[in-house]
Amino acid sequence: MKAVQKNIRSSISKGEQLLAVLMDPDKIKPKVISEFMQKLNQSIATHIFVGGSTVNDNDTKALVVEIKRHTNLPIVLFPGDVTQITNDANALLFLSLISGTNPDYLISKHITAVSKLRKSSLEVIPTGYILIENGKQTSVEKVTKTTPLSRQNVQQIVDTAKAGELLGMQLIYLEAGSGALHPVPLEIINSVKQELSIPLIVGGGIRTKKQLKDAYNSGADLVVIGTAFEEDDAFFDELKK
Repeated sequence: MKAVQKNIRSSISKGEQLLAVLMDPDKIKPKVISEFMQKLNQSIATHIFVGGSTVNDNDTKALVVEIKRHTNLPIVLFPGDVTQITNDANALLFLSLISGTNPDYLISKHITAVSKLRKSSLEVIPTGYILIENGKQTSVEKVTKTTPLSRQNVQQIVDTAKAGELLGMQLIYLEAGSGALHPVPLEIINSVKQELSIPLIVGGGIRTKKQLKDAYNSGADLVVIGTAFEEDDAFFDELKK
């Protein structure tokens, strides 16, 4: 087990709560990165995720290189496509969209990625990615042409997450989607966590400190926040160390 995954598991075993700030190369402007990273470094953030549903070629690499100039936090790729893989990051969430049946995002994209990963030093972490409906259509839904799981069908979500673990996934990621109207319901987080023996990531729609704490208290091991910081980086002030 390599460094990033090992440290996540070690932190969880100590009862630590992990927070990843998601930076989308398509949304964050290069001229604000320095100031943004200064605030991020003063916050309780433990990881930086980089990725988006639609990103121009080379934008991910450029953003990762710039981020590394300002922080020592681990940088983890959260790619929407193979073009977003860059060896400059520390790790890659090798996402399999197990909430949908589009073979491209279950296995085909992964096969295409192998040529890039074969000689890469990236730590590759198999991750079961589960999209949950949040009240509006998300970019992930549009790009992948898949339908999110209904937030009303808790058992289906639990069973999907457990199936991902049994398939060998090392992380399960419950995603409401970027700009979600509603975060993943606490009942779902709690029910999924009770079934898993691997770390649980939760993201999408979390915009307040209370929502963050509620997600942790319900069983999230690592919470991902992106839109809240994109819309108002003053949110960092509420999450200072």
